[in-house]
Amino acid sequence: MNVLDSFSLKGKVALVTGGAGHRGGYGAQISGALYEAGATVYIASRDAAKLEEFAAQYPGMKTIRLDLSEEDSIRNCISQIVSESGKLDILVNNAVLRTALAQWDLPMAQFDASFHVNASGLFFITRLAAEDMARRRAGSIINIASYMGMLGLDPANYEGTGMQTDGDVMPSPAYHYEKGGMINFTRWAASVLGKYNIRVNSVSPVGFSAKWQDNPSTFTRNHAAATMLGRLCGPEDLKGGIVYLASDASSFVTGTNLVIDGGYTAK
Repeated sequence: MNVLDSFSLKGKVALVTGGAGHRGGYGAQISGALYEAGATVYIASRDAAKLEEFAAQYPGMKTIRLDLSEEDSIRNCISQIVSESGKLDILVNNAVLRTALAQWDLPMAQFDASFHVNASGLFFITRLAAEDMARRRAGSIINIASYMGMLGLDPANYEGTGMQTDGDVMPSPAYHYEKGGMINFTRWAASVLGKYNIRVNSVSPVGFSAKWQDNPSTFTRNHAAATMLGRLCGPEDLKGGIVYLASDASSFVTGTNLVIDGGYTAK
């Protein structure tokens, strides 16, 4: 196979959770990249109107309602895709419930609600997708983690903001805890699904900003300056890595964490 042909996703069926996202954000560029590479793309979230608005830009892109806090919703999502398209080749776990982030001093129930979606929901949808992939002995699962799953908070990013380590309130560990767990879940899933020829990898981006130079906040300036390229993740920066991990170009790659962070973690 020609090396460029190995990046093609023609004939593949993909699901992107949180697939619409904000303009140019992770979900938007992931969904667009898979579509541009030739896949039949389903985007899923709780917001049907946002999904339809985004999918209208890509003729043939499909939408499906998904609530990762509900088992039946997850089951119905996977079942509908397999029923309509006959298979599921690619799952991108991008959706995240941004809750329990205000501070560490929160009731257990608020952390439970976050972990229910960002951990238990992740496990469940991955399991159901893998069951279909295992029947065909092929599949690629990509978990969208974060550089924050690899590091603690950097006080330099928050100087002059009054937030996180620059404030008097103890920050919440939830996002770091969940994203760090996602990276190791990726390794675990790769280790048990490899015998079915299912590859599982994660991607860890740095913070996103479509136009970070336009009236940036203090945090944004600090954050951008901490990368070796001097900027944050833009609306095209994840596309190549996602298509690589979804395609046959990475057929011998599993259990890895692809860091797309402008060199932030290389210091």
